[in-house]
Amino acid sequence: MCAAVCLAAVLAVNGMAAYSVSVASKRMVPIYSVDRQDNCVALSFDAAWGADKTRKIMDICDDYGVKATFFLVGFWVEKYPELVKEIHLRGFEIGTHSQTHPHMGKLTEEQCADELQASCKAIFDVTGQMPTLFRPPYGDYGNALMRVCSQLGLHVVQWSVDSLDWQGLSAEQIACRVQKAQSGDIILCHNNSDHITEALPLMLEWGKIKGLNFRPVGEVIYTDNYTVDGSGKQTQNKQ
Repeated sequence: MCAAVCLAAVLAVNGMAAYSVSVASKRMVPIYSVDRQDNCVALSFDAAWGADKTRKIMDICDDYGVKATFFLVGFWVEKYPELVKEIHLRGFEIGTHSQTHPHMGKLTEEQCADELQASCKAIFDVTGQMPTLFRPPYGDYGNALMRVCSQLGLHVVQWSVDSLDWQGLSAEQIACRVQKAQSGDIILCHNNSDHITEALPLMLEWGKIKGLNFRPVGEVIYTDNYTVDGSGKQTQNKQ
């Protein structure tokens, strides 16, 4: 219990004061996209099962001078600690994707807190850095989860462009889905989907032609003084 309380305190110091969400019809909404006009888009990969393609993804990103965010499930972190350390040391951003990949919208606040504290601790134990980003498994959330994330200083991030790479689409089909991305979009991919390593160069080449800048989620979202509307679009509040 003491360890959990201490971890919660560290997480809260890490970001709670800056965290803000809007309420639409009393429903708390995560960040799906960002109101930006600078052609920056966020590239993200969820990692829960399998790791074979993760280094290749990083290699391709490095070839294009791009960094991305990896949302890691706690049991994945525990299974592949050396790879998690490499992700961190190579300058890629790490967020939590829960500890056991449940439907968190169905959990109590206490259960949500247990999931998040366990996964954040697993990441911290390997990297020495506490995550500030969280993506709910299956995109499933509710107000209980959102309240816990607010208390823990975690920005809840969904996506506005879904590659559907996990459905076995071809590299070309994946790239075509991503081609609709525009400034402020958050792109969802997975680290071990069938054709992601063939699709990724196509995505990044297309992005260069369109003038997009692929960045980690934490460099695209606003981390303080913001509002999230009912559709999930995040906007920086005017000073």
